[in-house]
Amino acid sequence: MTTRIYFATNSLGYITKNDLQQALDCYSLGTLVQFHRTAEGVMGQTLLVQTTQGEFILKGNPLYDGQFLEEQFVVDQLADRTSIPVPVPYRIHEDTQPLGWSYAIMPKLPGRHLYEPDFQAALTSKDHEEIAELLAETLTQLHSWKVPHAGEYDPVPAQPFSGTYLDWLYGSIRHWLHDAEKYSVITDDDIHWVYKQLKQSEPAFLALTIHEFVMGDFKVENFLIQKEDTPASTWKMSGLFDFTTAYFGDGTADLTKMTARYLREGRPDLAARFLNQYRKRVCADDEEMCEHFRSRLRIHLLYQRILWWGEAKATGRVTWEDDLPFAQWAERYIQSVLALLD
Repeated sequence: MTTRIYFATNSLGYITKNDLQQALDCYSLGTLVQFHRTAEGVMGQTLLVQTTQGEFILKGNPLYDGQFLEEQFVVDQLADRTSIPVPVPYRIHEDTQPLGWSYAIMPKLPGRHLYEPDFQAALTSKDHEEIAELLAETLTQLHSWKVPHAGEYDPVPAQPFSGTYLDWLYGSIRHWLHDAEKYSVITDDDIHWVYKQLKQSEPAFLALTIHEFVMGDFKVENFLIQKEDTPASTWKMSGLFDFTTAYFGDGTADLTKMTARYLREGRPDLAARFLNQYRKRVCADDEEMCEHFRSRLRIHLLYQRILWWGEAKATGRVTWEDDLPFAQWAERYIQSVLALLD
């Protein structure tokens, strides 16, 4: 299920050079030179593999049936529908031999990750501003893939959610809010506040008649960028990958992770540029989208706060210094983001 949230991983275990060479031979991908686990690989599932024919990413030991079929479907569709570079061809090997589990293998895309310290250090203020705008443009392209019904790949394209998109989204928020009660103090006042936010934003979601492709995990670990070798020397998206959590719904949900990262890095100016550039692009021909943008963003930010709070409290990795009740802590953050909108 594409929208299920996983906090565990399927380890790849020990892999021999001989077994990996056999896996490469299935697709005539050359002689193995070296391989290692990727530093930020999705759920610990990925290897960077270098052969005499080039570099590849191998993703193995799927978390659920259909994980690789889902990603292959999305990659192929995005390759046809957008100009965003995605890992094609996306080859799937269903047989559990020779590695002990099924796997997918795809070309390694060029470019750098925005989180790399040496790369970050070399960027100018102008670079950062251009990149924030590039990310907004990328999401605009992703969200241009629209379908009549909200749903997910399971494993037939765009299976409808059980109930409406609002049922699924609000049900997920309530589930993770009450899950957080197991690990932290969530008071009746906190719950009342959350439910009040949901109620107030209902009209914004009920107004949705067309649903967009949502990547579900748009963050620095899942894209690569580089400068074009042209006189203008502008930044471009050179690779986008990891569509395991993709679905069709409200694309505004994809704004939350990059916004949070910019704010953690003390760059509200870049968060504002990212958000406002996106809103201007998607609202240019859609007045209804502009009318409800703020309300929908509020709920997606709330959902993100619930997940972060629950995970941090459950693992003990509490990253904030104050000890505010959940509602006050979440509202303070949400207001700080909404204040960035023009």
